Amino acid sequence: VQLQASGGGLVQAGGSLRLSCAASGRTLSGYTMGWFRQAPGKEREFVGQVNWRSGTTYYADFVKGRFTVSKDDAKSTSYLQMNSLKPEDTAVYYCAIKMAASAPFGIWGQGTQVTVSS
Repeated sequence: VQLQASGGGLVQAGGSLRLSCAASGRTLSGYTMGWFRQAPGKEREFVGQVNWRSGTTYYADFVKGRFTVSKDDAKSTSYLQMNSLKPEDTAVYYCAIKMAASAPFGIWGQGTQVTVSS
């Protein structure tokens, strides 16, 4: 499986962006796709995830109510809709997949830069 993240850019505080993560190589049924971010000088942190079979989502507390993870089965693509963006959301955003609930996220996309200006 290969992952291609896109959709990053520069946005003003309070604005919105939608990131995409397209998977190729095989079906994602049974996998979980996660979104992570890494700001300069900080460790990578979990943002949210979606289980491809059930559609169940889970989020980090700091994005609840602002970010939404969704999926398009036909396109094998996950989306991260980000609303009410804050300057502290500035980071490189990555998508990744894991093959089981207990497994680590083992396949990663290349990342897309999101910059939120104040």
